[in-house]
Amino acid sequence: MNYQKRSRRQGFWHRQGWQMFLPRAIALLLAGLCAGLCLFALAACEPIPEPNQMTVGTANRLKTVLGRGKLVCGVSGELPGFSFVNKEGKYSGLDVDICRAIAAALFNDPNAVQFRNLNAKERFTALQSGEVDVLSRNTTWTLSRDTASRLAFMPVVFYDGQGVMVRKDSNIKSITDLKDADICAQTGTTTEQNLADQMRKRNLTYKPVVYEDVNATFNAYQAGRCAAITADRSALVVRRTRLSDPESHVVLDFVISKEPLAPAVGDGDSKWSDIVKWIIFTAIEAEDLDISSANLATQLQSKNAEIRRFLGVDGSLGKDMGVANDFTARVIKHIGNYAEIYDRNLGKDTSFKLPRGQNELWKNGGLMYAPPFR
Repeated sequence: MNYQKRSRRQGFWHRQGWQMFLPRAIALLLAGLCAGLCLFALAACEPIPEPNQMTVGTANRLKTVLGRGKLVCGVSGELPGFSFVNKEGKYSGLDVDICRAIAAALFNDPNAVQFRNLNAKERFTALQSGEVDVLSRNTTWTLSRDTASRLAFMPVVFYDGQGVMVRKDSNIKSITDLKDADICAQTGTTTEQNLADQMRKRNLTYKPVVYEDVNATFNAYQAGRCAAITADRSALVVRRTRLSDPESHVVLDFVISKEPLAPAVGDGDSKWSDIVKWIIFTAIEAEDLDISSANLATQLQSKNAEIRRFLGVDGSLGKDMGVANDFTARVIKHIGNYAEIYDRNLGKDTSFKLPRGQNELWKNGGLMYAPPFR
């Protein structure tokens, strides 16, 4: 009797328990499915990020470049000394030689490069979209460009500063003399903002006259549409020589900003970034070790362990990085060391004769310095 009552009670609670639990279980299951569907819907509806929010270098850029058989390099094409294309279509300049150094290291051919002329406004989009492999275009390395624009900057190839050029008969000697003046600048560059910052700091009013194209900017200055023009000092020195009467113009002594000019690649591809970085360091280190295109053959026979490792005679630095072990020797053979690059584009072998200044090697009082090749 007790057993039967107990059995009935157990059966009752068994039935009641499932009846009570089942609706709750179904509700929890449905809630989970709904949550999952909501997350899926949210993900599906999430807006596509803008190019400057993307990780643009996630693809294997080295594989792409090697498969293509040439490097695509973004340059200005309009700034003598850095990147300039003449009437015959031949490119020259410091930025151009950086591109050729990369091609020499990868293909043992400095001409395995396709140059893409980019203005200041479109240069970052071209790199972000993968249109170019490297941007070598007198570009200032800044925090926002390094982060918000998702670029990976390479070693500085030219330390510069922003300056101002005026006519000698203008009586403009200092930045305070620019009060109420019309000042030409290229839009989409750091120079435009730097000028605004400096004038605001001094409570000086002025009228900015801006153009997207660098040639239009300097043409406007020459035509007298502005009393002064501001740009990187190197650009002013170079452009001054191309004015109709260079001696009538002067680049003022003061500097209003730091302008470390460096190539850049897309962010997110550390292998490609490392390769480009160490190819650039190659030119600097070669000068530091007194290795040039003229003495390379002799240096390849050196007994010096540091030189032998650097040139790929011993060790496996290049191979470990994913390029030819003699990549440094290729760069020096075809392009030369940093001094050779500087002298033929901006220095003593040119009409500009721009002193190296901060662009001297560290041991000569400058800022050029390469980490150890070991």
